[in-house]
Amino acid sequence: MSSDLTRRRGLMLVLSSPSGAGKTTLSRRLLQTDPDIVMSVSATTRAPRPNEVDGQDYFFVSPQRFDEMVKAGEFLEHAIVFGNKYGTPRMPVMAALEAGKDVLFDIDWQGTQQLKMQAREDLASVFVVPPSKAELERRLRIRAQDSEDVVKARMAKANDELSHWAEYDYLLMNDDIQHAQGKLEEILRVERSRRARQPGLAQFVRNLMRED
Repeated sequence: MSSDLTRRRGLMLVLSSPSGAGKTTLSRRLLQTDPDIVMSVSATTRAPRPNEVDGQDYFFVSPQRFDEMVKAGEFLEHAIVFGNKYGTPRMPVMAALEAGKDVLFDIDWQGTQQLKMQAREDLASVFVVPPSKAELERRLRIRAQDSEDVVKARMAKANDELSHWAEYDYLLMNDDIQHAQGKLEEILRVERSRRARQPGLAQFVRNLMRED
């Protein structure tokens, strides 16, 4: 099949969930197994965690620099989460979509709403839910990245985050990481096959209709 027929526009695949439901683990596994998707690297004002690399995990910027980027319209979306600012730089994402690459987002419902306003046709959104509140708390505690106060704050915020489930295209239960990954890969296959994301094949059909 010619490259013109297989040419497609990339999509923005959003994963959201309460903290601890597993979206970050699912993101990493998908990136490891699928060469046609890249991670959106966000800018943030929070301090780096151990082993995080500037420009790879996040762009770590000062609050002043972040505000300058907002004013300049450099973000597709931005939000304040647990007192820190996060935003998605626009230019790298749009360049990837034009090149036929898919872009993976690990963002909350606030960012997803903004992406919908900016580029709804390019967006496929998935909300990841835990099997129970008890399991959610257990996952937060075993990762040992946050203080007790932060864990309690994340649990208190979980209901607010869960209340936005109906705004998403897909719901994904993460009771087993391998099963959840398989379902996520299935969602991605379906979204890649949508007519609007296959401009080469759509043009082929138009040309076919003109043939005698």
